[in-house]
Amino acid sequence: MKGEIRVFAPATVANVASGFDIFGFALEMPGDEVIARLSEHPGVTMAKVSGDGGVLSLDPKKNTAGVSVLKLLEFLNCDHGVELELHKKMPLGSGLGSSAASAAGSVFAVNALLGSPLTSKELIPFAMEAERIACGSAHADNVAPSLLGGFILVRSYQPLDIVEIPINLNLYCSVLHPKIEIRTESARQILRKEISLNQMVIQSGNAAGLIAGLFSGDASLIGRSLNDVVVEPVRARLIPGFYDIQSAALYAGALGCSISGSGPSVFALTQKKSQAENVGEAMVSACRAKGLDCNLYVSSINKKGPRIL
Repeated sequence: MKGEIRVFAPATVANVASGFDIFGFALEMPGDEVIARLSEHPGVTMAKVSGDGGVLSLDPKKNTAGVSVLKLLEFLNCDHGVELELHKKMPLGSGLGSSAASAAGSVFAVNALLGSPLTSKELIPFAMEAERIACGSAHADNVAPSLLGGFILVRSYQPLDIVEIPINLNLYCSVLHPKIEIRTESARQILRKEISLNQMVIQSGNAAGLIAGLFSGDASLIGRSLNDVVVEPVRARLIPGFYDIQSAALYAGALGCSISGSGPSVFALTQKKSQAENVGEAMVSACRAKGLDCNLYVSSINKKGPRIL
């Protein structure tokens, strides 16, 4: 076992339009960095948190990095204590899986410190428990791609069944982050509890079409399937100028464009990096036309998940 390790865990795009709580993919950037070291003191100590503006707690039971590791150590019946440093390299409340990246990076780092007794897939439930603390729901559509990389499907939560979907074409993602914060818990509370049969049929067709497009490498099918008739219409009103941003992305050549996670970030997919950059510039212009400052991230799909630095 090593005494200290530094890990990068990637941000993620969840829901991916038609797959509320069941689809997600990992980005190359941004993400979080976690330093983990073995300690003589039992349990978990949050030694340092940076990049959060002083918002996040140093209490390991109230911090997603700490909660996930506490659950892991409890499962492994581990006598070792762990000291964590969390360095946020991405905005909070962005819809990019910020809490998930902290949890994924932490359990990945500590598992590696302990000699990797568990696979990355086996670490998912511990990171999910951290999500329960963050937003009240132990969902896996952010933590699973952050830990595994690539595009994932959460086929079932009871029992948990995570399926890794092959991506048989080049995809780039443009992510616009308007500088406002939307709490995931609040964004979940406004969702309708029931939908119509017609909406269910449309959404199911689009979800199936997206998976088929990834398998077959059919970019046109992917674009047609990035259509959310259930969640996007409700959450769009939380994002000033969302439909202008979406229209700008599509006009600039994006395959599709929708809300990343619970927002306010908006993602668009293209097949080339140059296209992604052009689409991103169009999204930025539309956002700033509404008087909002923003950040832009252009990334390929991260197919490996966390990496040891």
